[in-house]
Amino acid sequence: MSEINVLQFITPTGFYGAERWILALNNNLDPEKVRSDLVVTTEQGKRPEILNHFNAAACQSFEIEMKARFSMAAIRSLVALIKQREIKIIHTHGYKSDIMGLVAARMAGIKAISTPHGFGEPSDMKLKAFIALGKFTLRFCDRVVPLSEQLVDEVAAAGVAQKKIHFIRNAVDLKEVESYRIKKQQEEAGGKLRVGYIGQMIPRKKIDHILNIFNQIWQQDNNVELQLLGDGQSRAEMEALAKTLPCAEAIHFLGFRNDRLALLSKFDLFVMTSSDEGIPRCLMEAIAMEVPVAAYDIAGIDQLVVHEQTGLLAKYGDQQTLKDYWLKLLTDKTLAKTLAQQGRKFVNERYSGQRMAEEYTALYQSLVSDGRSD
Repeated sequence: MSEINVLQFITPTGFYGAERWILALNNNLDPEKVRSDLVVTTEQGKRPEILNHFNAAACQSFEIEMKARFSMAAIRSLVALIKQREIKIIHTHGYKSDIMGLVAARMAGIKAISTPHGFGEPSDMKLKAFIALGKFTLRFCDRVVPLSEQLVDEVAAAGVAQKKIHFIRNAVDLKEVESYRIKKQQEEAGGKLRVGYIGQMIPRKKIDHILNIFNQIWQQDNNVELQLLGDGQSRAEMEALAKTLPCAEAIHFLGFRNDRLALLSKFDLFVMTSSDEGIPRCLMEAIAMEVPVAAYDIAGIDQLVVHEQTGLLAKYGDQQTLKDYWLKLLTDKTLAKTLAQQGRKFVNERYSGQRMAEEYTALYQSLVSDGRSD
């Protein structure tokens, strides 16, 4: 079969899990089988960060200006790009790209695939309505490819026909992480113990739980600091909360960072307190880096962390138990190292980017060989 032309389409909100997922997929696709271009929407002329990292050989990246949350002009530009690049499949990521991408696909007469990266629990009523519309849109895609078993259940509950759901497990670009992990092994530890988080700062991430737990630990032993990488609508609120805590000077909000893997490699503990997740890429990267992890036991996270085997899990909302687990991993270096090594082995076996890319290639090929739309 000749090379298949695919267009990855996302309306970026930053440089987080979905954006890095696209890069991991493209970095592992065989260019002799798939040419995977990227198109992003831009607002107010701001260049999305993902474009600074997209360098996939013969593939190209494109920008389409968005002047409203839903833009027919942007869809027409998308259709023109599809025809110009002779695209056979548009692969969308996120509710907005799902809606626009499906309309463009039908106008251009090509196939549409969506990979949901999680739906969250928005409080804003307009956003909630758009996400609901995005879920409804999934019913009309040719394939919906969730990243986790939980998301399989969610898209089925949204009314997507079982024959359209094709589960491909999430993955991380281990080649990117490995170089930092090797360097980490060669460096001597020193200084304060470093607890870290990487990801969006939005309500469902429950960053206030991280701050509360860290504050309790710091008051027991102030030889510890907290680094939070990422941005989002909750950041200002969380920074304000941090300033009210006795440990305020030990908390560092670093925002979005291009050197996140270098910083991650220096964490003594990676933590998450989310109420809802797909399979979080930042957590996969931490485990692949051999950083000990502690988190709440929720769907998605439980696909990566097996309690007392690859990390430690507390019941959702049980801050006291999670604090105890933080302390255990920060003080018991033998346990922390054992869990971290077992975690890395687990991720390498189940979540490699190469495995994921091979499964997507097979899916692309099956869709192109099948001329029908379901």
